[in-house]
Amino acid sequence: MYNKINIWYLSSLIISTIVAIPILTVFGSFFETTGNYSSILRETFLFDYILNSIFLLIGVLFITLIIGVGSAYLVSFYEFPGANFFKWALILSFAVPAYIYSYSLTAFFENYGTAFTILKSLFGEANYNKFIPKMDGLLGAIIAISFSIFGYVYVLTRASFHYQSQNLIDLGKNLGFNKSETFFRIILPSARPAIVAGLSLVAMETLSDFGAVSFFGISTLTTGIYNAWTSFDDLVLANRISFFLLIFILALFLLENFSRKKAQYHTPAKGGIRSKTKIKLNGYKSFLATAVCFSVFFISFIFPISQMLYWTLKFPKHLSDLNVLQLSFNTLLLVVLSCLVLTSFSFLSNYGNRISRSKLLDLLTTFSISGYAIPGIILAVAFITFVSFVDLHTGINIKSIFIGSIFGLVIVYFIRFYSLANNGIKSGYLKINYSIDESAYLLGYSKFKTFTNIHLPYLKNSILLIGILLSIEIIKELPITLIMRPFNFETFATKAYTFASQDLLEAAAAPSLILIVIASIFILTTSKYILRD
Repeated sequence: MYNKINIWYLSSLIISTIVAIPILTVFGSFFETTGNYSSILRETFLFDYILNSIFLLIGVLFITLIIGVGSAYLVSFYEFPGANFFKWALILSFAVPAYIYSYSLTAFFENYGTAFTILKSLFGEANYNKFIPKMDGLLGAIIAISFSIFGYVYVLTRASFHYQSQNLIDLGKNLGFNKSETFFRIILPSARPAIVAGLSLVAMETLSDFGAVSFFGISTLTTGIYNAWTSFDDLVLANRISFFLLIFILALFLLENFSRKKAQYHTPAKGGIRSKTKIKLNGYKSFLATAVCFSVFFISFIFPISQMLYWTLKFPKHLSDLNVLQLSFNTLLLVVLSCLVLTSFSFLSNYGNRISRSKLLDLLTTFSISGYAIPGIILAVAFITFVSFVDLHTGINIKSIFIGSIFGLVIVYFIRFYSLANNGIKSGYLKINYSIDESAYLLGYSKFKTFTNIHLPYLKNSILLIGILLSIEIIKELPITLIMRPFNFETFATKAYTFASQDLLEAAAAPSLILIVIASIFILTTSKYILRD
């Protein structure tokens, strides 16, 4: 038994160490000497990186708050035409990465773009370009990112609204509140933890975004990290910029924790929890609710997929020239390998926690899931820095193994997405009572047989859900894949980005469309879990 426990300790320690490497590398590199590029950066672009990142974050947080909370409130508290449809349709925005949304936005609003073509076909020849707003620069990036990730706020807020008791609404009535006062003084504060959690995810995704901001030419901390490595070939400088981004993320965590203090958000137990009665809307109110939800659904999903479909059909040559089979194989290879590694280690760690019940082991595992809070571009650059350091000081040529290889790419995926896999398995294990294990031992089952014959069958739904969620993330992932991939290794995401970066938006449409379709299928498959009532 002692040896077995040691194995679990060792496995969790290894997992925690792997995840800690990028963080420690970033902080360590901050105190290393670098080239002249560092002073040049400090005197020129660093302030712009920080300022643009702040403006981008504020804009995205504001829009996602309004869209996410507003749409969640409508589908949770009211009945109107299409409410049940929009309940799940709004999560399809997850299928559209921000960088693909950026391509659609630019193509539609650019000079002589899709908007111009539509107006010309409807009203004839005219100079419509002077009336069409230009969605580029910081504004374009804010809109693209917001409509791609508002789903984090929507899903979490909707879940919170769904479980709110009718007691809260009755409380507002008893206090003489109207519907507006009840919403702002009772319903909204009660959902605050979910809203803050959703906004925290939005903030991390915004700060880590690379595809959208680089496409619009916005100098942020993420583009600075990438340019420091690719343009200046200075890993120390890249890690130094990463340090500032980590400070941003740390500040967000501290601010979120401080904001909650000792506030309580639970529904009072007195009177029990009563299911709320949805209010049926009629007349113009019904129309407005449907129009609002449809607008969000159209802008976030129908708009980008329509633009990609339009280009794909208009320029079929780009689709025929696309090596769909090779791109599908590469994408599937990364998905399968990453999911196997992630689920295996997650099972190893969670089962170790279960049989040892060690607080230290639980603490180590908790630390190991912090990778998701770190932008992928930081993880990739920091991992390369660490491998280069080991290679230089040991004389062992490990660069070829870890850098520019599938193996290294999967490792960084593992660090980035381990929290998703671990938390998914953990939530499944929490539903298995320890008495089941004890009964199995009394029947003569070994720990391994208990795991294979009882735990695995019970957790099959959790495994399926985790696999699909990980697949969605890996299919869409861009910065890690761009930096860590082998030479000439392309996925649908990197292919679309490569075309777009060369201003070949029509060519980028086909891989973008296929990526959206694949991700949409996965999302619809998981919708019953995501929107579980």
